Amino acid sequence: MPLTPVSALIAAARPGGLGAFNVITLEHAEAIAAAAEAAKRPVLLQLSENTANYHGSLAPLALACLRIAADSTADIAVHLDHATSPELIRTAVDLGIRSVMYDGSTLDYAANLAATADITRWCHDRDVHVEAELGEVGGKDGAHAPGVRTDPDEAVDFVAATGVDALAVAVGSSHAMHTRTATLDNDLIAHLAAKVPVPLVLHGSSGVPDDGLRAAVQHGITKVNIATRLNVLMTEAIRTTLTGSPTLSDPRKYLTPARTAIRSEVTHFLHLLAG
Repeated sequence: MPLTPVSALIAAARPGGLGAFNVITLEHAEAIAAAAEAAKRPVLLQLSENTANYHGSLAPLALACLRIAADSTADIAVHLDHATSPELIRTAVDLGIRSVMYDGSTLDYAANLAATADITRWCHDRDVHVEAELGEVGGKDGAHAPGVRTDPDEAVDFVAATGVDALAVAVGSSHAMHTRTATLDNDLIAHLAAKVPVPLVLHGSSGVPDDGLRAAVQHGITKVNIATRLNVLMTEAIRTTLTGSPTLSDPRKYLTPARTAIRSEVTHFLHLLAG
């Protein structure tokens, strides 16, 4: 089936949130697609710049994800996540990816705005959806400090000046959390949702408990990014299998339960985000 545009996925997910899950191995992509089919919910397969670097290039895994999305009975799109390199964005678009995130959050505001606007113009000329980030969704401590939260007025100006299609906001979550203990600022989410005219994205969602994710969507978050949680469960499943069978050497024997663990967790999140 034709690849589904991200705008259509967002519409299909409403009034719930759109689950966006990071892919590191082929097993991730297969499990996420299977979960979307089982849950009958739209989903995004996300590939990060770090994952492209790990594999040596974006193309092999990106092309596999695009094929999995095209062959699935679920509504699936492929998204480039946290790209700091304009060259990588151009590579993704050339491969057929129609949704990208440019991450200029480490730049000062003026530099982030200028770079994001340039990339957005280039992408829009090619009918590509663009997500950007404002505020710092960084390490565990920094993301919980008031000084790194997204300012609603600044967000409105940023979206107007850059023309982005979605905005990742800093509202209390943090990347790479192994515990689900983050507390989100729902009042800030609601304020942002009321003022910002594009969908809001929550990064670092692995560290947010179920009730927190549900509340975030209710207060105005549209897209929910999850990565670390899947990797934790994948690793636990592999470790359990290898501990129980210390002579096992066939990767298919320990990657199968790992893939099943990812599928189960993604299915859980998709039902959760459906509201």
